[in-house]
Amino acid sequence: MRVALIPGDGIGPEVVAEARRVLERVATAHGLELEMETFDLGADRYLRTGDTLPERDFERLRDGFDAILLGALGDPRVPDNAHARDILLGLRFRLDLYVNLRPVRLLHPDHSPLRDVGPGDVDLLLVRENTEGLYTGLGGTLRGGTPQELAVEEDVNTRHGVERVVRAAFELARARGRSRVTLADKANAMRHAGALWRRVFEEVGSGYGDIGREARYVDALAMDLILHPSRYDVIVASNLFGDILSDVAAGLVGGLGLAPSVNYAPGGGALFEPVHGSAPDIAGTDRANPFAAILTAALLLEHAGHQAAADAVRTAIDAAVAAGETTPDLGGRLGTRDAGERVADRIASFHESE
Repeated sequence: MRVALIPGDGIGPEVVAEARRVLERVATAHGLELEMETFDLGADRYLRTGDTLPERDFERLRDGFDAILLGALGDPRVPDNAHARDILLGLRFRLDLYVNLRPVRLLHPDHSPLRDVGPGDVDLLLVRENTEGLYTGLGGTLRGGTPQELAVEEDVNTRHGVERVVRAAFELARARGRSRVTLADKANAMRHAGALWRRVFEEVGSGYGDIGREARYVDALAMDLILHPSRYDVIVASNLFGDILSDVAAGLVGGLGLAPSVNYAPGGGALFEPVHGSAPDIAGTDRANPFAAILTAALLLEHAGHQAAADAVRTAIDAAVAAGETTPDLGGRLGTRDAGERVADRIASFHESE
């Protein structure tokens, strides 16, 4: 298995280093052949050379690796985030990674702002359409900087794009033993796109008689997700709604420090990234939570068919959280490096005790 590492900006290099440590440890424990190569892509290179994602690097990432692990992108020295758009959105769009899967699982009740919830009460898969919607960059402005300034952002929804991500959501539900798929939309206000999503959702869902389905307005769903999180198994949504709902859901389980994700096309490439941003305010302070990056590494292993190795990583994370071996955002006292090392050590000890 060949993995390309893009540490990126801010806390990205710190959390990717811990994900790499864990990948190396679990590969040794489970006898996996693993090669990793780091790519110099991010704000530092952009400021140094003007390069964002050179064609030669894109071609190597596309053709030479089984997976890409990205830390985070975003740097205050690049206020327009030109490099981040070219690298992250460029990889998503150019590789046609139309599914963004964000699993959300509560590891410990102390980390949820909700009362009377346990780990089984928040365990869902959020499937976000990843190449259309409001993130395509279509639109424009007129009379910029004047009192009459006009800004238009185009929301792009195609039958092809909607159908394939909805089908991916039902396939994930079936493969992972989930009982229901919920569509998040705003069909009462966004009549044209809403009608398309609802019609396709019903047509595709009718082919999955073993899986329940429902459609809910995104604002009502956001509220109910907080009030009754155990109702939800799989949620499928457009690019914007999925982005927002995934952060809401992450807040129920302890924050973005526990939020992994993968961008993929079934049968094609995959780009793995923790949901959190680059957090430049804490970069270099050894305070960043590496668990989201490590859980993203578990997703990478699972996606590659190494289920036992992925389970070992998640078990080590669960044990570390239960023991309070966490960074300050989760109430612990460990730094980024120590938290990652504890997880890696647990993987090794589990293997030795087998």
